[in-house]
Amino acid sequence: MFHCSNYSNGSRFPVIRHSRNRGEQFTPEFAHTTSIMEGEITIVSNPTVNVRLTNTISSFESMRRFNRGITIAELKGKLEMIVGASPSSMELELFSVSDIFLQKMDDNEALLGSYPVDDNCKIHVIDKSGQISEFTDVSKVEKFELPDDAYEKRTDSARSFMKKHGVGQFNEEEKAKKRAENAARREEEKAAADALSVGSRCKVQVPEQPTKLGTVMYVGTTDFKPGYWVGVKYDEPLGKHDGSVAGKRYFECENKYGGFVKPFSVTVGDFPEETYDLDEM
Repeated sequence: MFHCSNYSNGSRFPVIRHSRNRGEQFTPEFAHTTSIMEGEITIVSNPTVNVRLTNTISSFESMRRFNRGITIAELKGKLEMIVGASPSSMELELFSVSDIFLQKMDDNEALLGSYPVDDNCKIHVIDKSGQISEFTDVSKVEKFELPDDAYEKRTDSARSFMKKHGVGQFNEEEKAKKRAENAARREEEKAAADALSVGSRCKVQVPEQPTKLGTVMYVGTTDFKPGYWVGVKYDEPLGKHDGSVAGKRYFECENKYGGFVKPFSVTVGDFPEETYDLDEM
């Protein structure tokens, strides 16, 4: 028999405390029976209920069936095997079928069936210990890496599909077109570099940067980047280095007066170095 005093949990729902012997189960023959006696209410409902379970340890949601006749303490013991939290660190919250918060399930002696738990309601388990689940801690997951030669032999891979259909890097026509464009660009860059000579005065114009005047100090290829580059000693400390990059020296100048630009950004001509007469200032 299950009894409930009038709203002893302070909420709008009555809490039923169990008076059964330990191990006694809630039997189906009492389903859907409600009786009112002097000073107390006896409520019996379906013997089991299917609820959705969520928790703060992982993002997984599961569905479980529980006997309405178990206490909240017994429920927490069963939940320990499901969510991995200790019963002593659990807080339970009850939500409706539409995920509206109903109340906390904080009376360990109350029966599960004393709360307004219907099929498909949600019980959310809050773990107060703050532990991180081994299933959500990806730092502990061993990474699997397939060697490139083994991946190359697979016939069900993205690479195999791209090869078969000539997509992306396996589009030979597109690759040939890009090779031709790159070759043409290199020829144009080389021609622009050949037109420059070391010692020439120049004007440097790089997009989104101020125009700079200086002297051509180096023309040719470099170790730090492919293609042709022009080393310039600026008239003012508007550069990045002293003529050396990554430990290799290409020309001499004071620190912050040197810079490298592409040949297309350099124009040679009569660009006299500006002088400042302190007497006029």
